[in-house]
Amino acid sequence: MVLTPLTRIGSPGFSYIKPVLEKEAFGLAAKDKSGVLSPFRFSRRETGEKDVRFKVLFCGICHTDVCMAKNEWGFTTYPLVPGHEIVGVVTEVGAKVTKFKAGDKVGVGYMVSSCRSCDICADDQENYCPKMIITSGGKYYDDTMTYGGYSDHMVCEEDYIIRIPENLPLDAAAPLLCAGVTVYSAMKYHGLDKPGMHIGVVGLGGLGHVAVKFAKAMGTKVTVISTSDSKRDEAINRLGVDMFMVSRDPEQMKDAMGTMDGVIDTVSAAHPLFPLLGLLKYKGTLIMVGAPNKPLELPVLPLIFGKKMVVGSMTGGIKESQEMVDFAGKHNITADIELISADYVNTAMERLEKGDVRYRFVIDVANTLKPTP
Repeated sequence: MVLTPLTRIGSPGFSYIKPVLEKEAFGLAAKDKSGVLSPFRFSRRETGEKDVRFKVLFCGICHTDVCMAKNEWGFTTYPLVPGHEIVGVVTEVGAKVTKFKAGDKVGVGYMVSSCRSCDICADDQENYCPKMIITSGGKYYDDTMTYGGYSDHMVCEEDYIIRIPENLPLDAAAPLLCAGVTVYSAMKYHGLDKPGMHIGVVGLGGLGHVAVKFAKAMGTKVTVISTSDSKRDEAINRLGVDMFMVSRDPEQMKDAMGTMDGVIDTVSAAHPLFPLLGLLKYKGTLIMVGAPNKPLELPVLPLIFGKKMVVGSMTGGIKESQEMVDFAGKHNITADIELISADYVNTAMERLEKGDVRYRFVIDVANTLKPTP
């Protein structure tokens, strides 16, 4: 344990007393823009009066982890312990915690705190709060870095902890805390959750396959739009999509023009938007949830003549995240995963960049992440 000064810190809407002690932790960290992860020892704060501490059992690998590890967005601070699809079992709670107890199945997503005082937080959209603190690579109130879920344990304010339904397996539930809520929030906010609506999903990857599952559970008609035919059988016969289209086939795209109420674009690589806008009905919405590294060209005329919209959406607030996993529990929705050991993470990230995963890598943290001497 590491001794630290006792200080009172926090936002105007939340006061936090930094504990006297910190607990040693270990994980995997990127040390530079190569993005290569290696063993890393660090400290997490002692359990505060409103904190929940839990043993990390599994953590999903998101494309954001790769971008952050390699500083592709230009704001990474090293060392970086990635991971924001984190699930585990509570081991300790603070004296004033009321929502959780030891033994509970819980998770943490993209954020670990926010200001609690702005209009955005009041609207339960903490993920858009200007003072939102990200789970991995953020700066906490005490000026320390936040370290993510590629680690042995986590400590987080109880208001940012998600309860995982008992019927969901933790490994396959982990990706719901980012991939799941990202597509769920987009569909709910833009009214694309109504039975009978026609939803297009661009890209059948980590985000796309859970978008299909949520959309089907909501009773909508679902069409997957992909660059090749390679996933057609799986999409139709296993995931149950209603239609599968190849975006590079002009005839298929032409036949589907003006048929979709909304399109969820999950692709993180550069790609043309013009064909996707053509798929939308009058007043249809193209929702961008992927994060390409390079700017995309946005044609304006299809927007003007069709009263169409192009919007962005990112994860979800805590209330919505809990609503999402409860919905997933009710409908038995989980991610399709490839469970890997901690020593395979660097290879997994290389494969993820190539799209070589069906559909989400999840690290078996508890069984394979071992501290180095």
